[in-house]
Amino acid sequence: MPETSRRRLLFGTAAVSAGALLTACTSNEPKKSDTAQSNQPAADDKPGKPVTIGFAGPQADHGWLNAINENAKSRAAKYSEVTLEITEGSNDTAAQIGQVKTLINKKVDVLVILPADGKALTQVGLEAMKAGIPVVNLDRIFASPQAYRCWVGGDNYGMGLNAGTYIGEQLKGKANAKVVELAGIDNLELTKQRSQGFADALKNYPNIKLVARQAADFTVESGQAKMAQLLQAQKKLDALWNHDDDQGVGALRAIQQAGRDEFLMVGGAGAKSAMDAIKADNSVLKATVLYPPTMAASAIDLARALGQGKGVGGLAELEIPTSLTLYSAVVTKENVDQYLPTGFS
Repeated sequence: MPETSRRRLLFGTAAVSAGALLTACTSNEPKKSDTAQSNQPAADDKPGKPVTIGFAGPQADHGWLNAINENAKSRAAKYSEVTLEITEGSNDTAAQIGQVKTLINKKVDVLVILPADGKALTQVGLEAMKAGIPVVNLDRIFASPQAYRCWVGGDNYGMGLNAGTYIGEQLKGKANAKVVELAGIDNLELTKQRSQGFADALKNYPNIKLVARQAADFTVESGQAKMAQLLQAQKKLDALWNHDDDQGVGALRAIQQAGRDEFLMVGGAGAKSAMDAIKADNSVLKATVLYPPTMAASAIDLARALGQGKGVGGLAELEIPTSLTLYSAVVTKENVDQYLPTGFS
């Protein structure tokens, strides 16, 4: 994957902070200021002390989740001094809690947890922190900030905002433009945030109206069924935003079966199939908004820095940040080659 997608800018070079300590002076000539420098080592590619990282993620029953696991494994393998203890992913909260407890009992140095349910896993996150094991909370956030040392994840609101802005810019010269939204699972907070960002973006384009919305289930089958319903109800469209590229495979099938091509489609997450279609430019799919699974690689980098007592290269602070929100870039035909290596299957 490209170095920028790995957030290497955050982990590459040593950071030095200098602060001038001004002292009182009775003359007009200022005294030479003393300089306070940080000697804290920054995270880099050079081998450090051995670190065992425990990784607990959900079941990889979705392309994005599988990419999360693969990113964590490949990133850990990059460092000779890192040992990755990875659990068998589970969407059962009780099972995942048990897996995390096992990692705590093994006394791993750092934990990286992508919880199946952030609220339900909060207690075990607290347990790890109390045991002196720092936790990197990946994407689905725990209910208490005391349950993790650092959170790293995607920007769901920004994802919707950027999708809406892209569509708005494509349609800003068109009167009475009609847009539909194919959302994910409505009872998930992330879906609400994506929809809110999308709605807020469209407020900047008074010529555009959101005329229909359907919630699918992040699956190919539901994407096809729900898109078919939207197409039957709307005889003419100008744009579609689909929250997830996996369900987008089904949505594209429904669009092709209906013989519709009068509108543009924007996807979500950054699947390789979506990027391939954008590059080929032979369908209504013209863009996708990233929700980068490379966040798992960044989580490993942060965990390694924690385990080795390092800061983050490129930042002046002695410690890693408490949160890192990734940007949801819009991938189009013009920049797809840059992002294609990050696409997941």
